[in-house]
Amino acid sequence: MFNFHEKKDTQLRKDVLDELSWDPSISSNQISVTASGGVITLRGTVPHYFEKTKAEQIVQRVSGVRAIADEIEVKFMEPSEKSDDEIAFAVVNALDWNYLVPKGLHVVVEDGWVTLSGETTWDYQRMAAVNDVCRLMGVRGVSNEIKISPRPQSFDIKNRIEESLRRFADDESDNIKVFVERDTVTLSGKVHSLSESTVACTAAWNAPGVMKVINDIRISN
Repeated sequence: MFNFHEKKDTQLRKDVLDELSWDPSISSNQISVTASGGVITLRGTVPHYFEKTKAEQIVQRVSGVRAIADEIEVKFMEPSEKSDDEIAFAVVNALDWNYLVPKGLHVVVEDGWVTLSGETTWDYQRMAAVNDVCRLMGVRGVSNEIKISPRPQSFDIKNRIEESLRRFADDESDNIKVFVERDTVTLSGKVHSLSESTVACTAAWNAPGVMKVINDIRISN
């Protein structure tokens, strides 16, 4: 008997492989892809941690992807091997030179794994720090323990998020529900892709006073 889901996952796997091959910023020839019920599993090796995170971003923009299991391993080429001291120095230097990143963040490196902690005022500052580290040679992984510092809360925070959603994704904004409790925003509803869900989260994080975003949005085909 013909299995609709099997055909759909076969097409989805092909679309993901095509999109990975299309993007020149990663070496996708060592990445394997499986699809099951809209869940994409990535396996294989890449020479830099940046390519591991980039592969996730690429897959997110493929229509029909509901979730990603990233099992890609970072396997350095010889020139990319760096000591923890070298990585720590490079991380501190990169953060110091990025005007988006506030001073005072803490950096710990162990076996190539970088842990960032401290406080920022906005989520974009926190993500700027993480993105800086992801691009450095020798980094095997990043733990983001940076917290958002409290800010005066806007009373119209729900309206601001909903207005932002209409600007970003007018077609999907009516399908996304926004619930605000103190400094926490919960998003629910349905969208058609992970990229649309990511846009909604970005809109929520950009609102003043938000310290936590809970993403309960479901992906529907």
